[in-house]
Amino acid sequence: MASDATASPGPDRPGPQHPSAHGRLVLVRHGQTLWAATGRHTGRTDVPLTAAGEASARALPILLEGFTLGEVRTSPLARARETARLAGLTAVVDDRLAEWDYGGYEGLTAAQIRHRTGTAWSVFRDGVVPGATPGETLAQVADRARRVLDDVLPALDGADVALVAHGHLLRVLAAVYLGLDPQAGELLLLDPASVSVLEEDRDQPAIRRWNEVVPRGLTS
Repeated sequence: MASDATASPGPDRPGPQHPSAHGRLVLVRHGQTLWAATGRHTGRTDVPLTAAGEASARALPILLEGFTLGEVRTSPLARARETARLAGLTAVVDDRLAEWDYGGYEGLTAAQIRHRTGTAWSVFRDGVVPGATPGETLAQVADRARRVLDDVLPALDGADVALVAHGHLLRVLAAVYLGLDPQAGELLLLDPASVSVLEEDRDQPAIRRWNEVVPRGLTS
C-alpha cells in the first residue's frame, strides 16, 4: 500500500495542479478508537472503533449536510471504512489513504517515544524507525497524498469529493493541497470524527472549515 518514493517535496516538487473548479475537498477523520483515545500511534494496526467512535460516525451527516459528493474515497483500514459506512457514505477504497506507517513506533505514545529517544521527538520532524513494518518518511507520506490529490482534484469540477482517512495522513494531505511544506501538517490538529473543508478562493487553495466535530450531545 505504501509508496517507496523518497522524493522530497519543496520548491522542486510543486503541489498538485489545481484545476479551475468550484467543488470542495471534504476531509473526514475516522471515529475514535481505543488507541487514539490513549494517544497510541496507530498506523497499520487495524484497531476497531469504540462505541463512542461509532456514535460520532453515525452523527457525521450533520456536518456533511449541503455537500454534493461526486466521489468518496476511504482508507483500506477498518476504522476508516466503518466510519464511512456509519456516516452513510458509499466509498471506494484507496490504499494510498492508509495512515502513516510508524514502523518501530507503532502502538507507542509520544511520551514513550520521547523517553526512548531522549529527545523532544515529533513524527513530522524526526520520523520513525523500522520495526515490524519498515516505517515511512514524511516525504513518502506526502508523495502518497500528492498522488491522491492528483487523481481527485479533476473531479472537483462541479462536485465535492470526500476523503475518509486518518489524522496524520490527512494533515499531510492538507499541507500538500495548500502548497505548504508537508511538515506544516504538524500545525493542523484533527480530532476523531472531524470534518474539514478545503477549496479554492480566487484560484488560491484555502481552508474553508477545519476540525469541526458534532457536539457531544448530538452523538448519543
